[in-house]
Amino acid sequence: MSGIPAKATESEDSSGGARSGAVDGLCSGDAPSGDGMWQSSPPGSMYDYIKIASFSIGPDGLVDQWSLRAEQIFGIPADRAVGVDPIEAFIEPVRRERGQRKMAEILDGREWTGVVPFRLPDSLVSDERDREGLAEVYVMPTRTEEGEKAAVCIVVDVRTLRRIETDLAASQAIFGQSPFGFLLIDGDLRVRRANQRFASIFGGTPDEHRGKGVHDYLPRGEAERVAATLRRVLESGNSITDMHVTGHVPGSDERRHWSVNLYRVHSGSGRPIGIAWLGTDITARRAAAREAAAARRNLALLNEAGARIGNSLDLETTARELLDVVVPGFCDLATVDLYQGLLAGDETPPGLADGSAEVRRVAFASAVSDAPFSSSGEPVKLGAVHHYPFNSACADALRTARPQKVPGEDGGLVQSTLAVPMVAHDTVVGLVQFARTKGSEPFGDRDRDLAVELAARAAVCIDNARLYRREHERALILQRSLLPPGDPEASGLDIACRYLPGSMATGRSSEVGGDWFDVIELPGHRTALVVGDVMGRGLRAAVAMGELRTAVRTLAQLDLEPAEVLSQLDEIARGLGAPGGPSQAFAGGVQQATRAARRPREADLSEVYLATCVYAVYDSVTRRCTFANAGHLPPVLVEPGEPALMLDVPPGMPLGVGGEPFEEVEVELPEGALLALYTDGLVESRDHPLDEGLQAFVSALTDPSAPLEDVCDHVLNTLDTHHGEDDIALLMARVQGLPAESVGDWTLPREPRSVGRAREDARAQLLAWDLEPLVDTTELLVSELVTNALRYGEGEIRLRLLLDRTLVCEVWDAGLVQPRRRRARDTDEGGRGLQLVGLLSAAWGSRRTPRGKTVWFELPLPGTDTTLTDPAEALLSLF
Repeated sequence: MSGIPAKATESEDSSGGARSGAVDGLCSGDAPSGDGMWQSSPPGSMYDYIKIASFSIGPDGLVDQWSLRAEQIFGIPADRAVGVDPIEAFIEPVRRERGQRKMAEILDGREWTGVVPFRLPDSLVSDERDREGLAEVYVMPTRTEEGEKAAVCIVVDVRTLRRIETDLAASQAIFGQSPFGFLLIDGDLRVRRANQRFASIFGGTPDEHRGKGVHDYLPRGEAERVAATLRRVLESGNSITDMHVTGHVPGSDERRHWSVNLYRVHSGSGRPIGIAWLGTDITARRAAAREAAAARRNLALLNEAGARIGNSLDLETTARELLDVVVPGFCDLATVDLYQGLLAGDETPPGLADGSAEVRRVAFASAVSDAPFSSSGEPVKLGAVHHYPFNSACADALRTARPQKVPGEDGGLVQSTLAVPMVAHDTVVGLVQFARTKGSEPFGDRDRDLAVELAARAAVCIDNARLYRREHERALILQRSLLPPGDPEASGLDIACRYLPGSMATGRSSEVGGDWFDVIELPGHRTALVVGDVMGRGLRAAVAMGELRTAVRTLAQLDLEPAEVLSQLDEIARGLGAPGGPSQAFAGGVQQATRAARRPREADLSEVYLATCVYAVYDSVTRRCTFANAGHLPPVLVEPGEPALMLDVPPGMPLGVGGEPFEEVEVELPEGALLALYTDGLVESRDHPLDEGLQAFVSALTDPSAPLEDVCDHVLNTLDTHHGEDDIALLMARVQGLPAESVGDWTLPREPRSVGRAREDARAQLLAWDLEPLVDTTELLVSELVTNALRYGEGEIRLRLLLDRTLVCEVWDAGLVQPRRRRARDTDEGGRGLQLVGLLSAAWGSRRTPRGKTVWFELPLPGTDTTLTDPAEALLSLF
């Protein structure tokens, strides 16, 4: 506050020297500067907020003293203000007349107080609306040294007063009406003022909280932390936002949480006077946040479980995947027990299982200890077979299919355990136990529901693995039962074969494929070699493979050409998905298969069966092999002294596609040559493309003279056969043609005496082969066949005897009519020749040839297990 003008007398001051001392005290210190800063001194006063100025009026009514504070309020310097009429300088023209009257009264010695509008100079006005100011003026009469009447004017800026009133109203609204707890804390960290909201929470009236500190409201540790924060805010001036404070309210043990904002409060002169505390109760929000966080955690855990559980079709692996998900994210220890019967492949009955049945511990995981875990009783080791006592909580969970909570033992590591049955399709397959150690959060209802969901998901995956294992084993049994037993034997060929299911190649569960091979003995010491692959996997592929293999063997016995065999197989494959299956397609011939092939295009694609196949017929007499290919990989031939090469056999369409004929290729195989037929699993995998695998296979066949078993092992060890992605079938044959001395071949003219000549030639050849016990039977049967060729055949007759593991006799002629055996009546003189052939031979039949037909019979060699029928008894049995 500026001093009163020196020219004014102090006779009006009743306090005498006290007023002068006060004025001197206020004027001491820093003088007001021209930049508008108000003088202040601690601890502060009202003049830090209210702008007060003074000026004096002389006897002539003109301003004779103008203080610095007046310059700051009115914006007029002293050199312009002194000597002017204040009425003319500051009052609007319409109010000047009244102002002059008031001035006259003041100079007559009367005091006056009032609110006076005045005009602000342009230098203080930024908005035209703010040009008119408002001042509260207190005029006190005085006298000059000469005794003349004058006046001293005290001026207060009313705008500042109005602003203070507004601030007081806002402060009252905050303290009285705010829904948040509000505190003003002084420099000693004591409450100076509290609002009603704060008092309603902590009890009492707002005034009763004055002088209290944070230790009166919060636990010791929390109070120390908050007090340190308050001191830091008071010293640094940095505000704190959303500081979480935890404590209790009087009369309640409930843990409460508040969000507190702190900022330093200053006086009007800028001096720090305390801290403002604005608190909000966030207990419900924290609880909701915890619930939301728990829900997000559970959802994330379920998502992880969906991604990680069930990636394998192995029971034990699926159980371990479950524990990898829950430990340590959900619990500290966990185990999985599955019914022993389930693991052994037994069918688990639907419904609730017996809780005391034997179970095997298949998985264990721990975040705190590697020791075996048991919720009660002795610990159970991984892989051990055990059972739960009938009255135990675990047995009850298995029996009722409901989760049970098992409390931990005193002094033990485990706080509590959730025993959750694994239920899939109303079938209990096992039990999973989730345990939390002491010090962890106990299991709640939400945790129990999550545990049930996790166990159910794992149970479904385990049940699927069980069903898959059952199907896989059945398909494997079916597939193996349809493959040739042991080592196949063939005339003129040394055979070796290998078959590796996908599961055996890797040791892990894999669906059985439709790969197959077969070695079929044909009449005339010929052999059919077959390798095929049904597209797809599983039981359906194995069944389709069995049907096609049976059809191949049936067609092979009809002695059809290789291309014709594949054509018939194609028709059968196209009828596999048709109503009635392949049996009707085969029985009904081409029409049934054609109708199946013409079924609507929107038919279920799962009913379409496709297969690839190589069919080869080898003649051990001529060492010629005829190939036909239905979309399969080419055979590989290794001739002695030559590198391996892939035979150029035209690859037709796969079986089941239809519409395209198959071509044949005839190749003469040299003695000692090696022939290899195989499926794509041998030469193709994800890591090795087909071209690379074929080249590696050809390169592996370097020594055709080595034992065939060794060659097969070398191929499997050299190539990548452990990928397990597909079955592997490998059929290898070394050519060993019949020597010339084991073949007797004669051409007979078409005349009656050729019958006797045929008997003589056959007797001489058998005696040369030292087969005298077969002479009589052979002569009789040769006589019958040559006689039939003369009577019913055409063209010249050819007789051929073949000696290998059996004796085969063939009679050729140019006739196309096939012989048919019939049952002769007792009165018939003929018609018993073919019946006699059937009685005396081990097998007989006929087949078409490019130039007619061949009728043949086969006799076992002496010294074998097969005994010959006595010709006399056979003749008598015909009558």
